[in-house]
Amino acid sequence: MNTSLTDPLHDPELARSLDGAFSSRHAEVNGIRLHYVQGGSGEPLLLLGGWPQTWWQWNKVMPALARHHRVIAVDLRGMGGSDKPAGGYDKKTMAADVHALVRHLGLTTVSIAGHDIGAMVAYAFAANYPEATTKIALLDVPHPDKTWSTFGLLPEPDQHVESVIETGARSYLWWFAFNQVRNLPEQLLEGRSRLLVDWLFNRQAKDPNSVDERSRRVYAHAYSTADAVRAGNGWYQSFTRDIDDEQTYGRVTTPILALGGDKSNYAFLRELMPSKGTDVQVIEVADCGHYIPEEQPQAVIDALTAFLG
Repeated sequence: MNTSLTDPLHDPELARSLDGAFSSRHAEVNGIRLHYVQGGSGEPLLLLGGWPQTWWQWNKVMPALARHHRVIAVDLRGMGGSDKPAGGYDKKTMAADVHALVRHLGLTTVSIAGHDIGAMVAYAFAANYPEATTKIALLDVPHPDKTWSTFGLLPEPDQHVESVIETGARSYLWWFAFNQVRNLPEQLLEGRSRLLVDWLFNRQAKDPNSVDERSRRVYAHAYSTADAVRAGNGWYQSFTRDIDDEQTYGRVTTPILALGGDKSNYAFLRELMPSKGTDVQVIEVADCGHYIPEEQPQAVIDALTAFLG
């Protein structure tokens, strides 16, 4: 008997645990195998997650959104149940993966909500495939641009990791540098990714308990292998190319909703995002750190429902 099929951390079991007749599926697109979870009916809505998470980060919002949308939560290239090739982790290529999946599913246009790395891919999708994009929502993170090259190696006085949530200051992004290192992170984290998962959630969530034990186990399991750590690092190692690509895009004409946690990146998004699109809304999510879909799921449901119509 293959016990993995009934493993509570296995994607099919996780998908079945959600209301809305969700199922776990795979598709061969753009030269790789992508995993996605689909449920509901109506206008299509893709959900793209971030590091160090998987499609499961949307579990608290998927059932409600599926009442009015065909919800498709995707594991991006390098994430969870998707392939982890040697390259292709720039956001333009990852957007091409998603576009190929859209075509594979027989869809013409889609709306996309992305968090963290997924937000970068959503923006790249809108920039490269405007004809296929209805609306995009970016949760707590924008696409890399030339200002990212100025991020400091040393933290500012208000960026000490233990006080960021309390002060609402922007986090000291030490993992941006850590994930640039080749070969070492996977040696350090293989089989020990729960240490990193707990550190990030305990310090970047307003209420660390909002990311529960089950979810932490899911994410630690997803990043427990050397290949998974390497692939996640690839998203960060591609930022220089992402910055170059962004300079060729111009302002995105697709309607954009940006959601920022009041204890995370709201102030940053409020100042930045109007310059990135022609139709932009920026909304503050109260009592929230970085992990918005898990920390404040009802706020995400309400904002997306109003935005998508």
